[in-house]
Amino acid sequence: MLRKILIITALFIPVNTVTAGAIDFRVGPDMAEISYYGQNATFGYGGADLGVGLLFNGDSDVIANGSILVSGSANGDLQALHFGVGAKVYAGNISGSKSKSYNAQGGSIAIGGQIRYVFPGDMPLAILGEAFIAPGVTNFSDWNQTQEYRTDLELEVSPSARAYVGYRRLEIEFDRPGKNNDYKVDNSVHIGVRFEF
Repeated sequence: MLRKILIITALFIPVNTVTAGAIDFRVGPDMAEISYYGQNATFGYGGADLGVGLLFNGDSDVIANGSILVSGSANGDLQALHFGVGAKVYAGNISGSKSKSYNAQGGSIAIGGQIRYVFPGDMPLAILGEAFIAPGVTNFSDWNQTQEYRTDLELEVSPSARAYVGYRRLEIEFDRPGKNNDYKVDNSVHIGVRFEF
């Protein structure tokens, strides 16, 4: 199932119009995620960031995702403020923890947004906040609701490399009676690096 989802997600990315890219690698105490981002200049004014990623954790949970984010900057004195809106597709298998086994396959389509502020300086710092929510109607199979919240503090090491530290909460609710249906795939501090090319 996961292989089919990755193939379908890849087919939606028009590779010939991707003008720039980035690789993002994030690790936490019990989680790792790698993502690839490309910028599509033909999607509306200013283009859009398209991404695909794969997350796995110590409980053998595996979640693939695909995202699209259209972003812009404020005018006037707030040009360092960047914001975006978009959608994110999740799909995968939740095994559950050792104390609570789920074996739940499913996915969701979430909408959300991102805000990022760059503090000017010789070595710029930035703060980022992001949220994506998928209510029950946009989830399928065993999944009933998906929520992801993330905040990062970034340091621009060079124009093409950033390091960051942050916190993310990724929670999935299952449609199964008689159990504690809220499961946190990730609820931890993380560190990461992002390389742009």
